[in-house]
Amino acid sequence: MSDQPRLDTYHFYEGEWDGYDELLDAFEWEVPESFNMASYVCDRWAADDGERIALHADDGTGERETYTFSELRDTADAVANSLADRGIDRGDRVGVNTRQRPETAIAHIACWKLGAVSVPLSTLFGTDALRYRLDDAGAVACFVDASNVDTLRGVVDNAPSLETVVTVGDVTPEDGEVAFEKMVEANPSTFETARTDAEDNAIVIYTSGTTGDPKGVLHAHRVLLGNLPLFITGFCNLRLHDTDVFWTPSEWAWVATLFDIVFPGLFYGRPVVAHTADEEFDPETAMDLIERHDVTNYFAPPTALRMMQRLDSPERWDVSSVRCIPSGGESLDRSVVDWARDVFEGAVVNEAYGQTEANMIAGGCTELVDSREGKIGKRAPGHELAVVDPTTAEATVEPGEVGEIAVRYEGNPVCFEEYWGKPERTATKVTDGWLLTEDLGTIDEEGYLRFHSRKDTVIISAGYRIGPVEIEEALTSHEAVADAGVVGVPDDERGEIPKAFVVLAARAEPSGELETRLKRDVRDRLAEYEYPREIEFVADLPKTSSGKIRRTALAGRNDTEE
Repeated sequence: MSDQPRLDTYHFYEGEWDGYDELLDAFEWEVPESFNMASYVCDRWAADDGERIALHADDGTGERETYTFSELRDTADAVANSLADRGIDRGDRVGVNTRQRPETAIAHIACWKLGAVSVPLSTLFGTDALRYRLDDAGAVACFVDASNVDTLRGVVDNAPSLETVVTVGDVTPEDGEVAFEKMVEANPSTFETARTDAEDNAIVIYTSGTTGDPKGVLHAHRVLLGNLPLFITGFCNLRLHDTDVFWTPSEWAWVATLFDIVFPGLFYGRPVVAHTADEEFDPETAMDLIERHDVTNYFAPPTALRMMQRLDSPERWDVSSVRCIPSGGESLDRSVVDWARDVFEGAVVNEAYGQTEANMIAGGCTELVDSREGKIGKRAPGHELAVVDPTTAEATVEPGEVGEIAVRYEGNPVCFEEYWGKPERTATKVTDGWLLTEDLGTIDEEGYLRFHSRKDTVIISAGYRIGPVEIEEALTSHEAVADAGVVGVPDDERGEIPKAFVVLAARAEPSGELETRLKRDVRDRLAEYEYPREIEFVADLPKTSSGKIRRTALAGRNDTEE
């Protein structure tokens, strides 16, 4: 039997509630002094019910396998032993640059068992994006699969701290690399999970902004607990069943997948589907997978739902298993919600709100709260929200008035510890006990949150947060480009897309061929989702007296053209 306490606070779905306000008033955080995420998402289930299914692996070709919690623990233990033999210890950072697959979850769990810090990395990253994050985090090891192994091999010489590369899946290790399978075969499948405090470092997740380099958001082990209330209210609609199966088509490299679906699902002992496939999101493949695995809780970004909305004859699939469709990252329009409820036969659609620094802080729960068109929902249990004056970040504004959305920082386990290596940036993010989201919105008299816009000019495209600075730097590194400015412009499918305004260098001539070359160059250097979908060649860029690009003026140019 597991020696980990049950933490009854996070099982409030077992009770009966007269209303949402009663739940909010009753909920109190329970954060043990000693807490390790690996113990709760893996070890305790392996000890109590080892044959329970933890993961369904599906490679899209019909080949399927399952991992029980015992197998998950044994494999993670062997990997932890191998990492320890290679000198990886408490506090060391380890990159995880792999797709949706069991080894991705196992790599994180193995790191936490050591007391090490995992660093999820998108397989869509190009050379510059991957090198920067590995170097900034000081990663000593990195797991990588076929989807991005060539990129990693291209930057390894420029990541001086990186000593161990673990290849996953169908990759032939080169000199100095070790195969994941060999690690498992050659090491004992027992490992004593490190004792960690809830406040100990566990994971660094990189996020982009409008100024400077991407920031590493450092979270402690307690972050998992901070995500659980909205997971139950919004992602499960206050009901958790023995038959529940969780899946999201989004990459397992972000806070909104790892801590919205993967690890909360495992915390509650429910299976998660890992769809290992190279191709981009395909609506028919998604419907096939939902039907094949009887998915009940389908976390679908708005872009995915909009693409699925174009399916011909969706009744071809039996997707009646789906009972809850949480969504977030960008706004959902009513037509998409109505379509989803119709196709998935009455499934509830709940929106959720959060960010890398403070995830899962507000959302819908139709079991207790009526949904309101244009509103995300109410604050999640345990979280205190406010809308503050965006210029001073001090006084709260009146109900319904637009201001900056803020969440109470002190005593909130979901809030980040700091920006990795950037104390001055951390200081501007947390002010007077509030974490400032840099999002503008309103909270009405009934407590419903509405998102208005970003305070800065970060671009949210298909749920991905894209900082314009990285794209601008990638463009200006090209010999044909003298200067560049990037803004987000509206797009029917993705919500927003990056558009670049490019000033050419002397003797360079605008052409369709150059535009294609620039897009390809940025995509290779940064990420598949991050290149400018549109490029406009211009004579100059609007700038402030200090030489900074006036992105609002650039956005205005685009509006004028339309």
